[in-house]
Amino acid sequence: MKFVSPTRGPLSLEDVFADILQFASRNPDDDYSLIVGTDSQLKENRGEICFVTALIVHRKGKGGRFFYLREIEPMTRSLRQRIFYETSRSLMLASQITDLLVESKHDFNIEIHLDVGNNGATKDMIKEVVGMVVGSGFDARIKPDSYGASSVADKFTK
Repeated sequence: MKFVSPTRGPLSLEDVFADILQFASRNPDDDYSLIVGTDSQLKENRGEICFVTALIVHRKGKGGRFFYLREIEPMTRSLRQRIFYETSRSLMLASQITDLLVESKHDFNIEIHLDVGNNGATKDMIKEVVGMVVGSGFDARIKPDSYGASSVADKFTK
């Protein structure tokens, strides 16, 4: 699994985690959160779906840093299946980050940003995907507050 950092290039999950810890150690008294969000984009002319999962370390009120993971898969999913798959990809990464946090004895709040909202085709799925996230022990955000999925991840699906 290779992440991309806009400033450092390709990185492993362990390198990303080390970078997050280094970033947070510069201002240890500030408030930080980790945000995970996934978005997807159909590439109908190629018969593919591009999935991007973003990992953001947010230094509240003072910016942040992000990394993303991009994968291309054959176009075989309905919108409903894609949204559930996006959610599961975010949960999988959040779980991996949680394991690393436990090992390193660091503590960050982790938010999962979902690409669903009260407007559009995904409004009927909000309760289900938010339930998946909350039931897994993470905070959930939906549009318009889910910028990790709807802005950061979305930018790299194009």
